[in-house]
Amino acid sequence: MDGTVLIADDDRTIRTVLTQAFTRAGCKVHATSSLVTLMRWVEDGKGDLVVSDVVMPDGNGLENLPKITKLRPNLPVIIISAQNTIVTAIRANEAKAFDYLPKPFDLPELMHRAAKALERRHPPQVTPPMNETEDAEIPLVGQSAAMQTLYRLIARAMNAPAPVLVLGEAGTGKSLIASSLHKFSKRADQPMVVLHPEMMESQSTIRDALMRCGAGTLILDGVSDLSPAAQLRLLHILGEPGDQNLRLVSTAAPNILADVQNGNFRNDLFFRLSSLQLTVPALRERVEDISVLAQHFIAMLQTDVKFELSPAGAAALRDYNWPGNVRQLQNVIGQLMMESPNPLLDGSAVKDVLKKAGPSNAMSALLPSESLAESVGLHVQRYFDLHGPNLPPDGVYQRILREIEVPLIEISLAATSGNQAKCADLLGINRNTLRKKISELEIVVTRRRKMM
Repeated sequence: MDGTVLIADDDRTIRTVLTQAFTRAGCKVHATSSLVTLMRWVEDGKGDLVVSDVVMPDGNGLENLPKITKLRPNLPVIIISAQNTIVTAIRANEAKAFDYLPKPFDLPELMHRAAKALERRHPPQVTPPMNETEDAEIPLVGQSAAMQTLYRLIARAMNAPAPVLVLGEAGTGKSLIASSLHKFSKRADQPMVVLHPEMMESQSTIRDALMRCGAGTLILDGVSDLSPAAQLRLLHILGEPGDQNLRLVSTAAPNILADVQNGNFRNDLFFRLSSLQLTVPALRERVEDISVLAQHFIAMLQTDVKFELSPAGAAALRDYNWPGNVRQLQNVIGQLMMESPNPLLDGSAVKDVLKKAGPSNAMSALLPSESLAESVGLHVQRYFDLHGPNLPPDGVYQRILREIEVPLIEISLAATSGNQAKCADLLGINRNTLRKKISELEIVVTRRRKMM
């Protein structure tokens, strides 16, 4: 790697780390905590690459981008930011940044992208600015690596003319992303028309939607649920790409890929709808976002009572499998806020509500015809199978042990009428260990009910 890199970041540690990394890679480096200094270097013709933070003491790195582009059109800029939201990714893309990485970033990944930028020495072609105010926010919440990747892909697909297919399980937010692709695009001032599966059974309804859409966006929501007749009808009406001036965005369940393979979904229609694909991760694939999402829903549903989620409550939410994804999480938070007599949503309150939501990760019920090991094995296998071709999120060992540990202690306490000394002997653990686990797991000590 060769060239001169200009670094602008108000964090001294980041400036030092990046300076050392680029120097070791063979580059010359100029580092500053001031956008004014950065712009002076740019105006003087210095630098082959800029790496800039967004929030700086003397300005905003994203707002600085158009000035850099005007002065030096072929100077690539990589934006790094702790404001790792979809809006930041979109603005970085539309402000003609070469690339965007959220903080904390992976240093080897940054160096890899910097090497690509230095090789090309010019930013990629991007589309005109979006028709929204600077304060606009897309209601997509998540700071995990999976969501950051999705944000970048959404930003790049925002104004692409090709049809987009958004894939994801129920409740992941496919429809939200589909509408965001319109509302934050250069077509935002044009109509957005949404058709659901039952509406696509009617030829006249589809044709009317095309007429009303004009140069806007037509969203086909749930195409994986279309009947064979509706698939053929839709294919004929849509015609070839370019027949209409509209933008086509569709949503589908992940099983559409298998349906194409086994002939249950027309492959010609699939290819017509899916020039670009966006896959929305399931909530269980981004466990680290659950607390952030929960806080978001608490704030969104906030009443006169100021609710807060305790660490144990957050842990209980993370331990659940969330078959209904983000939508289910929102419903659970709403139920919690309605039921809880305490503004602090603790672990026991969360578990009480989750019991009504159905079985969780690994243990739901033991089949009497099987041994304990066989039953546990079946539930663990089911948990892995839920992730399809992907592996479960890291930490599955502790997550499944917790699923077993909590009911084991609760049932043992009930069987010993809440006598912790007897319970500890029954479990074969120290009494102090039992007390610690009762406290950590927020287990309520109850007496066993007498059978009539």
